[in-house]
Amino acid sequence: MKVFISVDMEGASGVTTWDDVVPGRMFYQQSRALLTRDVNSAIEGALEAGAKEILVNEAHDGMRNLLLDELNPKARVIRGFRGKKLAMMEGVDESFDRAFLVGYHARAGTPGAVLNHTMFNTVHNLWINGVVVGEGGLSAALAGCYGVPIALVTGDDKVISEMRGLLGSFEAVEVKKGISRYSADCLNPEVTSGLIREAAKRALKADVKPYRVKPPVTVEVEFTTLEMGNIAGWVPSVENVEPRKVSCTADTVVDAWKPIWTSMLLAAGMADPQPQP
Repeated sequence: MKVFISVDMEGASGVTTWDDVVPGRMFYQQSRALLTRDVNSAIEGALEAGAKEILVNEAHDGMRNLLLDELNPKARVIRGFRGKKLAMMEGVDESFDRAFLVGYHARAGTPGAVLNHTMFNTVHNLWINGVVVGEGGLSAALAGCYGVPIALVTGDDKVISEMRGLLGSFEAVEVKKGISRYSADCLNPEVTSGLIREAAKRALKADVKPYRVKPPVTVEVEFTTLEMGNIAGWVPSVENVEPRKVSCTADTVVDAWKPIWTSMLLAAGMADPQPQP
């Protein structure tokens, strides 16, 4: 059994504010330890259930957040941001049996969801074949393109609900209940650690199906400003369908995603500087 783990940070145990997840901020170092503990719990549960190979892909900010010297050495880790064509799902392919989404958060604009957003603060909405999705839905679709099902999701109650609506059946661990974008009712990390480990064990035996998107696949992004939408449309095969919205259609999610991801990076890099959270 081969397991892929995508690791975000906003949905980690105890995390509630940007000061918890932005490098250099007051509580970032503490949150790195909390995140590493969550991931280790998922790794340990998977190993106990019979996983023979585990690949972890860092998927938050600069994608260098885990404390590597404290991570279970039986897992390999992809670190860094630049050059990742699949972004949060870099490294996934047909060889994996299950995928876990650890520390995930709800999509932009979700009421009461901790640190809700979608990819960048420059993105207002993201759709795949007309279905609005967050980072979890995008990750599920990219994994599904390779036939890999999402078997475990950890985060707040809002992202679990969002993913239930999209995928239906999977193992889930609700590490906190969102009160607002910046506050939550949190379980103790010792408690969440045990819950994640046990859920990971069940996840390897769970009856889960890949999230497959029927072709042709259209990925659309709505940006927060007109300038971003205009710049994003410069990418070949990406079309401006509205002043702030671009679209790309291809045979697969992966093929539609790559130009859209390029357009998002271009828009984020060339638009007027945005205030940091």
